[in-house]
Amino acid sequence: MSFIGFLLLGLIAGAIAKAILPGTQGGGWFVTLLLGVVGAILGGWLGSLLFGVGIGDFFQLSSWLLAIAGSIIVLLIYGAVVNRRHTA
Repeated sequence: MSFIGFLLLGLIAGAIAKAILPGTQGGGWFVTLLLGVVGAILGGWLGSLLFGVGIGDFFQLSSWLLAIAGSIIVLLIYGAVVNRRHTA
């Protein structure tokens, strides 16, 4: 997958993860892009480690599912860190 395709996958996966998770998460489109790209990397790594399937082609369903799952994990961690910082 090309670098631009990976960024686009991360942006869309981050936006989908924000839509799936309840509540309001801070950050604009740039934070969504960063969380999505980090989530796609995490999802690809976990997918290859656990299932033997990584992020391959842009149009593969497994790539999208791994990127979205990774983005949800990263968004949950981000929300926990940001909420802890605001309440302390």
